[in-house]
Amino acid sequence: MSGYETLTWDVDSDGVATLTLNRPDALNAFDLTMARELEQVFLTDARDDAVRAVVVTGAGRAFCAGMDLSAEGNVFGLDESVTPTPEDLRAHLTEPPYHDGIRDTGGRVTLAIHALPKPVIAAINGPAVGIGATMTLAMDLRLASTKARIGFVFGRLGVVPEACSSWFLPRIVGIQQALEWVYSADILTADQALAGRLLRSVHEPDYLVPAAQELARSFVVDRSPVALALAKQLLYRNGAAADPLEAHLSDSLAMFYTSIGDGVEGVAAFREKRAPRFAGRASDLPRIF
Repeated sequence: MSGYETLTWDVDSDGVATLTLNRPDALNAFDLTMARELEQVFLTDARDDAVRAVVVTGAGRAFCAGMDLSAEGNVFGLDESVTPTPEDLRAHLTEPPYHDGIRDTGGRVTLAIHALPKPVIAAINGPAVGIGATMTLAMDLRLASTKARIGFVFGRLGVVPEACSSWFLPRIVGIQQALEWVYSADILTADQALAGRLLRSVHEPDYLVPAAQELARSFVVDRSPVALALAKQLLYRNGAAADPLEAHLSDSLAMFYTSIGDGVEGVAAFREKRAPRFAGRASDLPRIF
């Protein structure tokens, strides 16, 4: 079931949601409606405690063919009447005209994905170029079909990599590989993307989404939503920290609060050789940063 124009949203009995980009006649090209709906789904539907993990894929033969360039005016939906400075944008980030007219729409989507305290897995079923590639970088793992083609093609259009990809891509594949792919703006095969460490694995088309769903299920069944959410925060935040002391401070707090929360049930279940019955919720996390 879905109340969205450009997406479908289904959640199974284990709490694994499948989010499908659903503009197949346009190869799931990213337009302003899809941008708004993707941001909304990760800020609302995906935060329901019944949802434990999200798998993202595309309807038809493409994952996402990039920005829909058929729109009139500024195809990226930006307000050309403004001359923003870095200081202006930082000071007025959530205010008009900056929020809707200056901020990169892809970045608003990837920030919402990144902030979700649950696993997010991309199942890249076909072409994924431009924002179709960069939106997956905020997802925790990327699986792809043998038919996938991935391209950071911004240089061909005279624009820059967006969607916070300058933060995510070097962390995933290293700075040298990131620069080569951005400089060349080439279209990568699934095997090339796998060799460059962008992808976790490559699958035959019919097995891609089931493999992603089963991987998501293995992450969340009999797992504490709180422990999982805090672990995601710790790895992303502390992987960019300047000193291990920062990791020590935050993981000390995370360990303290989980030890008196779901950790009590986890230890009891281990001792009693049974499946745990965790009561914690990802919507109710202790503050560790």
